[in-house]
Amino acid sequence: MNTKYDLKNYGANIVYVKEVAVVDLPQDVRDQVGVADLLFAVHDADGEQVALVADPMVAVELARQNNLEAVLLH
Repeated sequence: MNTKYDLKNYGANIVYVKEVAVVDLPQDVRDQVGVADLLFAVHDADGEQVALVADPMVAVELARQNNLEAVLLH
């Protein structure tokens, strides 16, 4: 059985993008967001958040520019 800790075994060139409600973010981050209610967190195969962006297509493009493949999580 695979767990989230096994994701890195599928390849180091994958990042995962998931929706994040702004209200769930720390206050210092919320203060910088503005009017958005939803952001998209980009995580590496180890589960570490490496970026926070306003649009999922920006996350995909960011991954592509870094020779990574983005997988959108639901």
